[in-house]
Order: sequence, then C-alpha cells, then structure tokens
Amino acid sequence: MKALQYRTIGAAPEVVTVPDPEPGPGQVLLKVTAAGVCHSDIAVMSWPAEGFPYPLPLTLGHEGVGTVAALGAGVTGLKEGDPVAVYGPWGCGACAKCAEGKENYCLRADELGIRPPGLGRPGAMAEYLLVDSPRHLVPVDGLDPVATVPLTDAGLTPYHAIKRSLPKLVPGTTAVVIGAGGLGHVAIQLLRALSPARVIALDVSADKLRLARRVGAHETVPSDAGAAAAIRELTGGLGAEAVFDFVGVAPTVATAAAAVAVEGDVSLVGIGGAALPVGFGHLPFEVSVTAPYWGSRSELTEVLDLARSGALAVHTETFSLDEAPLAYERLHSGEIEGRAVILPHG
Repeated sequence: MKALQYRTIGAAPEVVTVPDPEPGPGQVLLKVTAAGVCHSDIAVMSWPAEGFPYPLPLTLGHEGVGTVAALGAGVTGLKEGDPVAVYGPWGCGACAKCAEGKENYCLRADELGIRPPGLGRPGAMAEYLLVDSPRHLVPVDGLDPVATVPLTDAGLTPYHAIKRSLPKLVPGTTAVVIGAGGLGHVAIQLLRALSPARVIALDVSADKLRLARRVGAHETVPSDAGAAAAIRELTGGLGAEAVFDFVGVAPTVATAAAAVAVEGDVSLVGIGGAALPVGFGHLPFEVSVTAPYWGSRSELTEVLDLARSGALAVHTETFSLDEAPLAYERLHSGEIEGRAVILPHG
C-alpha cells in the first residue's frame, strides 16, 4: 500500500510503498477514507536528530477516519464496512486515567512505549491503518469523512480545553481565541455553541481573521504588540475570563497573560514551546494556567454529536495521498484556511 512517511531527519515527507498491515488478535484494520494534516506533524519534522523521540521511518497522520476492512481474532461489536473515527491518544487501557476514558493522560504510556498513530506508531496517511483496540474507534454514522476527520484532534483538543472553562463563561463574559487556524476556527464555533460569552479572535493573518468572523467571532484583533490593550479596551479594562492560546509562542503567551481577567483561565494549547511564569505578581489574582493535551474518549463522542447537530463546520481543503507533501508545504507557508485533509483512496 501507499503511505506518507517521514524518513530522514530534516527532509520532506515522501510517498512510499509499504507492506499491507494485517490485524492480529484484538486489532482492527481500517481502510482509511480521510486523514488530517496538522501543525504538530511539522513540529515533529522540525526536531533535530538529537533526542528525536520516534523511530524512522514514520507514517504520518494522527487524525484518521475509515471503514472497517478486517477484524482480528476476538474483536466484537464491529463489522466490515462500519465507518469509524480513530481516537488518537492511545493509552494502556487499565490505569486510573484510562478507566475514566482519559487515555490522553494515561499514567503508563511512556513506561510501556505506547504512542499515538502518526506520533510514534504508523499513522493514518496510508491506504490502511492498523488500530490496536476497538475501544479507540468511534462510530461516525451520518457524518462526512472529510468534515469529520479534523474533529479527532482539531475539534477534540479545543473542546477539552474549553469544557474546563465553561463554568466561568456566563453571560457578560469574554473568551479570547489566539490563533484562528485549524484548531482556533473550531474553538470559536465551540465557544459560540456552548457558551454565551463574547468571543474575540486574534491572528497575524488578515485571511484568518476573516475566517474567524465568518465562523462566529464577535470581534477580531490583529495579534501584535497592541492586542492585549485592545482586549482590555473591549472589556472595559477587565480582561477576558478565558484565554485559549492555540499558538504557544512567546508573544502570544505574553498577550494571554496581559489579557486575562482576575480569576480567569489561560489555556496554553499551542505547542510553540513558550512558558508562562506563574506566581504572585506575575498574573492577575487567582488566574489558572493549564497546558491541556487532546481529550478523552467520551469527549470525542460529544464533539461528533455536536457536529451532527450542525454546530460545527470545519473548513477543509482536500489532497490526494500523492499530493500530501504539497499539503504540508502549504500548511507550513500559512496557505491553508482551516484544515487540510488527505484522501488516500481519492
């Protein structure tokens, strides 16, 4: 089968031919109908050789939707042809966090060498994907694969972050979304669907600010040195009760710190690597700062239910598997509006 692999440190990913996978006991083989392209992949391919965490070659793609192609021995509850989405952050399935469905916070994943597809294990940018357990599959009946596949990360990750702050987003409050790209434009829709808060979106790109307005942002502000002051002005000097930074570089983290209100939340979702000092005098009183990661299995089901209700509309651009390297080039250049999706059989 064809697969998109990152094969050499510092090189572009390549479309190659690899052996077809076969499901062993307890495993499920999927025929991949759609795979999502994510900035996280670019971050992986930007790491130096020293300390690179995954074996190469690596088949990319941690967002996947497909149909069941074959079942390993002992698998029940699924049949060939069932359309499913892949829950990406695999865990051990047995620790306290996994028992709650929070495999994104598995307590033994590192110890056991468990990695998500596309982030250590062969991913979804291939004609077929081997899934280690049926518990990592969620039905997608009635949903379009192209519109659905970004929700497994670009929907689940902001949903998980936003859900924690919903008690603070009562009428009269403000939520700020920094970065209106793949995750951010979904976060805006989630905030509009789940809360009465006013939503202010920030980005360096005028095109992405226009997208933010189209998907529901009440206000848009250029993400520059004056952004925090603009948010303060829009909120009567009080700041925002929740700030979601989907970039995570030093300037955006500084904006988040300067724009958050007393007793507000700052969620550093982006993987830009910047840190936010926490301590008396560094932030307004009783501000909570979190760095969430992906979401739980039950939260993915909730996100897909929101999509079925019509509350979410991910902006996508599709590419064939042979065009996947181009998709990464365009994403790296900031030319993708919303989310790029690979169609391995398209």
